[in-house]
This record gives sequence, structure tokens and C-alpha cells, in this order.
Amino acid sequence: MPTVEMTSHLYRFFPVLEDRELVVPTGSVASVLAEINNLAPGFLDYILDERGALRRHVNISVNDTIVIDKKTLSDRVPDDGTVYIFQALSGG
Repeated sequence: MPTVEMTSHLYRFFPVLEDRELVVPTGSVASVLAEINNLAPGFLDYILDERGALRRHVNISVNDTIVIDKKTLSDRVPDDGTVYIFQALSGG
């Protein structure tokens, strides 16, 4: 089953995810994110916009490939894959 890793910044907003290994069913990136949202309600609202697309400041990769479909998140996650969720930092 795939695993999920994310930047420490996201754990600050969703501490329920921090001390557990995130193992999710195989499927699309959208289904993986829905599973995380089941564990930490509000997670999807934080990383997806009002149309359900990935927010501009969030990136997701499956293994070492950045997700291509940022609108419907249909990229497939293989059974032995790792999904990485990270935010771009901005400021100056």
C-alpha cells in the first residue's frame, strides 16, 4: 500500500497526522487525499482550492514525479508508491 509523507509545516496544522505512518489505499491522488481528509478533517480545504484543484502554493509528487493533473488529481499512485505533499514558501 502507498505511503504519504509531507512537510513538517503541514503537521503543525494537522497534528493528528504527525505521529503515525500514513498508509493509504492504492488509487488516484484524489482518493489518497480524500483518505487523509478522513483522518484529519479540513485537510482538503487547506491544500485544494474552491474548485477542487491543487492550490498554487502546494505541490504533490508520486515517488519522484510531480503530479501532472493538478485540476482533477487523476494521477495514479502505485501500490508501492510514496506520495509527497509539500508547500512552496514565499515571502521576502
